[in-house]
Parts: sequence; C-alpha cells; structure tokens
Amino acid sequence: MSRHVDVLLAAALIACAGAVSAKTSDRSQPMDTESAQNSCTLGDAGQCVMTGNVQITQGSLHIDAAKAVIYRDGGDISRAVLTGGPVVLKQQMDDGTPMTAHASNVDYNLRTETVVFTGDVQLDQPRGSMSGQRVVYNLKTGAIDSGGTGNGRVKMRILPKNVAPAAAPAPVPADATPPKTTP
Repeated sequence: MSRHVDVLLAAALIACAGAVSAKTSDRSQPMDTESAQNSCTLGDAGQCVMTGNVQITQGSLHIDAAKAVIYRDGGDISRAVLTGGPVVLKQQMDDGTPMTAHASNVDYNLRTETVVFTGDVQLDQPRGSMSGQRVVYNLKTGAIDSGGTGNGRVKMRILPKNVAPAAAPAPVPADATPPKTTP
C-alpha cells in the first residue's frame, strides 16, 4: 500500500497544475497505521478494513479517514478505498512544498491505474488549487477529468511560478478602538 497511497498524493498534486512529484523517499519508509478497529484477512488475497479515526503515516505522508479498505490480490495491493468525509491527505513534495487534499472519498485502483476523488474535493499546494465534486486522474496517461454533479462546477487557480500569493492584511485586534472622526 505504501507506494500506492503515495501515488494518490502525486495525482492530487498534478491535478493542482504542478509538475512536482510526491516525496520519493517516503516510498522506502515504513508505513504505520492506527485505527479503532482493524479486521484483516492474512493471505495473499482479501481485504483489510480499518475503521474509527484511521491514521496512516509514511515518511511525510499523513492520511486521516474514518475508514480505509485495502484490497490485496496475489499478495499485492490492488485497490485502496478511503472514506468518511473528509478524507485528508497531506504530504511534502520532492521540492519541499506541501500538498493537501480533502475529499469525501478517495478510490485508488491499481489495476486500472486511476485515482478518483469524490465529494467536496479540494486540492491545494502553493502553486495552485482545484475544487469540485469529482476529480479522476489516470496514472497511465496523466489525463485529468473533473466535473461536478448537478449544478456542480470545477474551480481551479494556477499561480504564476515566480509570483507568491498576496499576503492577507493584518488582523485588527478585538480591543482596538476605532479612530475618532470629527464632523
């Protein structure tokens, strides 16, 4: 699952209009999981179901979900389904920038080499963002297909490479007194 979950984040980053890959050194790190309950089949085929505040960590990769179902076939991971909105994925990219993805569901199918983010999808990184109801990333072709359901719309912001986002104005302290005006 380690390399495959890492690919989820790379897909999210690419969907955000970046050409930077997820931190490759994470793939060689051990994967740690925690959940309130874990029910697994101990063979080359079957599934592992983790429920209740699921946390998956591998290097800089961190995933929070209510439920994770990991499918195995022939001893290898064939699919990972993360649910329980929002599913939150965070990872540092190879260039050091952070990436965060939020969605109600994330379905990564290794057989079809596709990652599907559904339900209030929000993908963020310093160079841009994308939001919508559904984002599908094809790992073979690099194609991204996104769209909403009903009146849903896809929104994307791509920032210029050499321009930093504008700083937000400084907050006004709650105890500040407004300036006096004379009539």
